[in-house]
Amino acid sequence: MTTRRAFLGGTAASAACAVLPGAAAGGPLRATAQAAAMPSLVARETSVRLAPPDYPATGIWGYDATMPGPVVRLPQGGRVSRRLVNELPQATSVHWHGVRIDNAMDGVAGLTQDAVPPGGEFDIDFVAPDAGTYWYHAHNRSWEQVARGLYGALVVEEAEGPNIDRDEVLILDDWRLDPETAQLVPDFTAAHDQSHAGRLGNFIATNGTYGYTRDVRRHERMRLRLINAANARVFQLALAGLEGWIVALDGMPLEMPQLVSETMVLGPAQRVDLLVDVTAAPGEAAHLVRVGDGQGYSQAAFNVTGEAAVARRGAPQPLPPNRGTAARPDLAAARRVRLVMSGGAMGRMQSAVLDGERRGFRDLAAAGKFWSFNDTVGMTETPLAELSRGEPVRLEIVNDTVFPHAMHLHGMHFREVRDGTAAGPMRDTAMILAGETREIAFTADNPGDWLFHCHMLSHAASGMMTWMRVA
Repeated sequence: MTTRRAFLGGTAASAACAVLPGAAAGGPLRATAQAAAMPSLVARETSVRLAPPDYPATGIWGYDATMPGPVVRLPQGGRVSRRLVNELPQATSVHWHGVRIDNAMDGVAGLTQDAVPPGGEFDIDFVAPDAGTYWYHAHNRSWEQVARGLYGALVVEEAEGPNIDRDEVLILDDWRLDPETAQLVPDFTAAHDQSHAGRLGNFIATNGTYGYTRDVRRHERMRLRLINAANARVFQLALAGLEGWIVALDGMPLEMPQLVSETMVLGPAQRVDLLVDVTAAPGEAAHLVRVGDGQGYSQAAFNVTGEAAVARRGAPQPLPPNRGTAARPDLAAARRVRLVMSGGAMGRMQSAVLDGERRGFRDLAAAGKFWSFNDTVGMTETPLAELSRGEPVRLEIVNDTVFPHAMHLHGMHFREVRDGTAAGPMRDTAMILAGETREIAFTADNPGDWLFHCHMLSHAASGMMTWMRVA
């Protein structure tokens, strides 16, 4: 019989999932009409069932006391209006990840707004211009608050979406739980995590609970919206009993659907939209498979209970493009910017500048700082680049470390430069592998101060953060 310690003792011990909570509930009525019309989004402590039933409930921090937070679903061009109510013992803020948003609503505590103190409130109000799969999460002490559960999905629907039978949001995460108690291990600033691969959990879940299953029928077509909310884990995913196409990455539609023929890599904060057909026979199960250690584990199971049709549909058409996104940048006229990532365990960083002073690696480590961008640790008063609105940018990223990094640009999307052209799909988060040099390009079309950081959140906390200003 599997013991609790054996079950939670290793990263492959649990394939998990659960039913996604419904749409956000409206908040209590307040004194003014404006307040009464704005639903609340309450950040608070709660307990949820993460591990199997013979474990106790796990104490987490969640939005509206759910895990994950409520799905915010609206049509393209719709308005997101929520009153963030902070009932946590820490200050917090909410970042709307991947949305081309007004800078004041980006939710980066210390850069675009003050953190909301315990007992405080903040009114969130913006238009979602692009259809796609996005998410929201805490952005104050995010290495701790996201690990405690402060995140949810933002789904912006196309006016004319694809022909599907069901739409499923699957948020993938790993949790570091005590094998005896199933409670979160509170080592959020562990030096090993900060200097190595980041905070990796020993319990892997989908939508916050163990054992995700859905009943489906053969030849149904599903849209699977996959979101990696983990602090550091890179998911390698495959399909079994399902055949399908990638139709969007990080919310942005591909020009043509891409047939899934091999393992998909989903780094922290990245998203992928799939259109999949159930090909498994009735009585069998289809799976979204997590690949690790040379084995496959069921990340989500779909039990086939019957037939939806005698034959499959044809290949899908592309999703409609998001109008108003920046055109491919003019690389010949682009500003060139370079970012060199250094540090970490087994790295070659001997010293770096912290708070205006050069310090040796030992002193940096004692301060909990292990990484640098361009020889500088963490945020400074000087941006990585000051850009004019509409200016094209070519950003070369050099990973001079032995670990991968998921680099996220706030407020704008970029394309990878391939063979001298901005040919890659539009994304907001790029996986830069160990020792790799990549170049991305974007048009600085959204004014404001925009964060650029590693979404391995322990890495961001220990030095991998900078920012750019668009005038």
